[in-house]
Amino acid sequence: MSYDVIKSIVVLIALLIAFGVFGWRAYQLLWINLRRGQKSPEAFGRWVERIKGVLAYVAAQGRLFRVLIPGTAHFFIFWGFLFLSLTILQAIVEGLFAFIDPHFKLPIIGEFGPLALAQDFFALFVVIAIVYALYLRLVVNPERYKGSHKSQGVLVLSFIMTIMLTLLVFNGILINLGKDSIAAWRPISTLFGLPFVGLDKGAQFVVGEIAYWLHLGVVLFFLTELPEGKHFHIVTSVPAVFLRDLDPPGRLPKAPEFDGKLGVSAIDQFRWRQMLDFYTCTECGRCQDVCPAYSSAQILSPKLLIMNLRDALRLTTRGAKPLIPDTISEQVAWACTTCYACDQECPLFIQHVKPLVDLRRYLVSEGKMDAQLQEALAKLGRYGNSFGQSERNRAKWAATVQPKIKDARKEPVEYLWFVGDYAAYSPSVVDITRQTADVFQRAGLDFGILYEGERNSGNDVRRVGEEGLFEMLVEKNIAAMSKANFKTIVTTDPHTYNTLKHEYPQMANGELRIANSVLHYAEVIDQLIASGKLKFSKKLDYTVTYHDPCYLGRYNGVYDAPRRVIEATGCKLVEMPRHGDRALCCGAGGGRIWMEEGAVKERPSESRIREAVALDGVSIFVAACPKDITMFRDAVKTTGSESRLVVKDLIELVNEAMS
Repeated sequence: MSYDVIKSIVVLIALLIAFGVFGWRAYQLLWINLRRGQKSPEAFGRWVERIKGVLAYVAAQGRLFRVLIPGTAHFFIFWGFLFLSLTILQAIVEGLFAFIDPHFKLPIIGEFGPLALAQDFFALFVVIAIVYALYLRLVVNPERYKGSHKSQGVLVLSFIMTIMLTLLVFNGILINLGKDSIAAWRPISTLFGLPFVGLDKGAQFVVGEIAYWLHLGVVLFFLTELPEGKHFHIVTSVPAVFLRDLDPPGRLPKAPEFDGKLGVSAIDQFRWRQMLDFYTCTECGRCQDVCPAYSSAQILSPKLLIMNLRDALRLTTRGAKPLIPDTISEQVAWACTTCYACDQECPLFIQHVKPLVDLRRYLVSEGKMDAQLQEALAKLGRYGNSFGQSERNRAKWAATVQPKIKDARKEPVEYLWFVGDYAAYSPSVVDITRQTADVFQRAGLDFGILYEGERNSGNDVRRVGEEGLFEMLVEKNIAAMSKANFKTIVTTDPHTYNTLKHEYPQMANGELRIANSVLHYAEVIDQLIASGKLKFSKKLDYTVTYHDPCYLGRYNGVYDAPRRVIEATGCKLVEMPRHGDRALCCGAGGGRIWMEEGAVKERPSESRIREAVALDGVSIFVAACPKDITMFRDAVKTTGSESRLVVKDLIELVNEAMS
């Protein structure tokens, strides 16, 4: 039996084994395991938007370029490997038909010169990109790779490097032996063939065949190993991005319920669409890099969260264990600030916040929370606010405001001002609330409040996992708002802004149509300035920096309005290194402001203040959220920055410029 016949038989057997192993493993993960998941409530419509998403974020690798150099390297590895899959196909076909023709060529793929030239250079680009990727992992070893399967990543990069180099050597040998009719189109392969020119034809043939078998063998072994590690995202990334959640980021799905208890306690209680996310994690650590909990040395890493859930999902065929504490600790679930930085940064739209909230919902149903949070929730249930004060005191701050603020339940107003707990009760914030009322009145804004009818909006209550209390607060607020005659809601609290805009319309069952009529006060002030209704009598001469609140910025995309207002007051704005959708969370969100702090290296708010202090000439730190004011004014004290930096609310600048 000739070598060419043996070659064809071996290639056929290897193909059957490799595709059989890959198919079985993929079937186990994507069919057997995902079928254990719950039905997804999402209606998978908006197909054009979904197709555009795949083109922008899988094909064009859009989010990867947020970290420029590694993103560029990955782009070339991805597209190079994809483009060179044609050469892999050629190698497979060549082996299968070796018994007919040892140098069998596919039409176009094996004979078209310009395609061969492109493949040659793509192979070179991939090799260069892999050298950089290996340098990054083995030499630089950034913090974001901590906890990832680094050895697995290095192995796969070595596989791809081998595939590229053996391709170039194999083609180079064919060129040396005069077996390549389009040799002039393969300059890189020609260079790789030069070291072997001195060998006789028999020796070069052996080298070429060794390169061929290494090339094909590594490709097929790589295929069998794909489902076993993070590189399974090569298979799952397209469906994951295509079926990504297109709901607003600030809208949580209704709490799942199992055996009368809300939340998720076992891996198969997650929705199958969430499970697909677990398989899609690339372990790149970008989420970990931007997590405020991780940076403050708390136990939470959003990357490890998803990796642990993936491991639990892989074990479902062998008997599932309780997620908490066997897979995820209670401390991990409670450390999240729900700032959305992890979701925003993930190249493949993996959701971290929603699975964590589902875990919290279970913990709350079991009564597993710290005493401080339990006390805050009890106050919210009894008084409608986390301060434990009487509802009659909610508008106490307004007693000195003249003219008296309208009661929106008794007379029609254009703007209903939903004040919020911190703005109404916190001693450190109520003066800012009065200044807001003063600005609104001097600008001629027709507004009113709900007085004692208002309750906590419930945004953070829901993200803590107390779904029942959230629903109760929503019900009472909707009942109060239903008595009011207004056109637009304005609020100074981004957390309130988020839930009123995205969650109340769903909860109201058509009783209250407010989705498109909720504004943050920065947007209202910006509109008043643009229309000429609000004018400044003087220009402020401050150099300031601005902090983007998570629930105003990342969750709702409001970045420009506050900056336009700052500039209109005459202040010079200096951006912090992390700003816009990369702004660092203050640490208060997701109910963290109600929880025990625990041991931390440095609070996120303190890191943020140090970042601001380092800016040249900046003397004022501008915020646009009552919780931010509370957190950052405290952080200025604890970092010893009182002589360097003053924390002011945006409305304070507006008020001063109007004076």
